[in-house]
Amino acid sequence: MTSTLMPETPVRQDDASATPATPAVMPSVMKALQLLDAFRGAGPTLGVSEIARRAGVPKSTAFRLLTHLEQGGYVERIGRDYCLGRHLFELGNSVPLCRPDGLRETAAPHLGVLVVKTQRLVNLAVLEGTEVVYLEKIHGHDSVQVESTVGGRMPAGCSALGKAMLAFSGRDAIRTVLEGGLVRRTRYSVADPARFLKELSRIRAEGVAFDREEIQLGLVCAAAPVLGRDGRAVAAVSVSGPATRFNPMTAAADVRRTADAIARDYRD
Repeated sequence: MTSTLMPETPVRQDDASATPATPAVMPSVMKALQLLDAFRGAGPTLGVSEIARRAGVPKSTAFRLLTHLEQGGYVERIGRDYCLGRHLFELGNSVPLCRPDGLRETAAPHLGVLVVKTQRLVNLAVLEGTEVVYLEKIHGHDSVQVESTVGGRMPAGCSALGKAMLAFSGRDAIRTVLEGGLVRRTRYSVADPARFLKELSRIRAEGVAFDREEIQLGLVCAAAPVLGRDGRAVAAVSVSGPATRFNPMTAAADVRRTADAIARDYRD
């Protein structure tokens, strides 16, 4: 996913508390953030050379900035390798979605009931641009091995979660996905815009989306949107299972009820 840097906000000269960022400081800050972002989708530990390669910075720069990040608790050193530090875990759990009474906590008991009832993998996700970001995953006794992780991302256009949210997110969100191009992760992924729009129309009418091996071979899924007061999706819930043992249509009603229950508690 390509990040677009926003231009710096001008600092008012009469604001004594504001300190303008100098050209020497901003690049170092951005490079340090790129080092942290290098761990996205990687294993638990990375060496300096791999971090530098992923971040697109010289190895000497990576080593210097990693030293500062280690001192601040943002990374930890394991032998000659590095992993993300516990300070980032603390910050991550301060995100509004994860704080007390946030979406993740509000959804937790309802997700638990859904897992007990279906014995399948249950997911909670939000939409960010052209991707879904997973907030929670709970495995049942008859779950399937999946490629997604908590905090990970997947293309919205070929996931049941993403389609459930896009169907209730307005034209701009749909246009963003279509302009970015529909991703084909498997031979079953929908690549035709007309067919994709027709499916979103069906989802709006029925309130549930399906993924039949579109994001991962052998995996099928049913998802429903968590709607805000304005009728727009703020998140989505899904149940996933192996294609050989699970018909996602059988979970449609339970997924819708769970999404509605989360929406009711989250809005109150």
